Amino acid sequence: MRHTSESLTPPPGFGGLDAVVRRLAGRMQNVRLTKFGHACVRLEKDARSVVIDPGAMTPEAGAIAGAEAVLVTHEHFDHFEADRLLTAAAEDLRLVVYTCLGVARHLGQFGDRVQVVGDGDVFDVAGFTVTVAGAKHHFSHPDAPPVDNVGFLIDGEVFHPGDALTITDVPTLLVPGQAPWMTVPDLISYLRAMTPRRAYAIHDGLINEWGIQVLESVLHSEAERLGAEIRRLKPGESVEL
Repeated sequence: MRHTSESLTPPPGFGGLDAVVRRLAGRMQNVRLTKFGHACVRLEKDARSVVIDPGAMTPEAGAIAGAEAVLVTHEHFDHFEADRLLTAAAEDLRLVVYTCLGVARHLGQFGDRVQVVGDGDVFDVAGFTVTVAGAKHHFSHPDAPPVDNVGFLIDGEVFHPGDALTITDVPTLLVPGQAPWMTVPDLISYLRAMTPRRAYAIHDGLINEWGIQVLESVLHSEAERLGAEIRRLKPGESVEL
């Protein structure tokens, strides 16, 4: 079993994320993954959808429209925008939010439409089975303790780690492409530790066109080394899983 985020271990009886991947093998069929601005993605299956991390750096107005659930990894502005969620919830009474305690405390107005989840939790929403992995944000500042951060594994196939480098066995990784808390060696080490069949870079909203060229070069090099599909998804681009 591989499942680490700093000193992270699964709770008793959970069996590890690799066990979840095996149990859910084959469920992820005819799913479309669409990347929006920065770290936001939408997963659609059988005309139902969930959205992960529609923050302030996701400019697409319709990113949440029609989704049954929003999954939020942590409270930083580029992943979480409370007013946006409140507006979406008012427009669609079906919408629920699954997130960590650090985000939930900003969403008191949601009542029972916000569900607090933590490492090892498993829930079903919009036809997907979602497993939660991770507990804290990657170390980013010597004077500030890491905030809560939960990653989401969808149908045992695709993993969005938020702002953490949680290691587990998954076929498809949504890898942070650039961040103030991450170096290029961190990116490379994470890809090599995860060895996914596919990795799509997200979390790229802070870099200019030159930085994107550097990122894409690194991803291309690692794709050749690992014999995997590893590349950056452009905003608005979709892939079938």
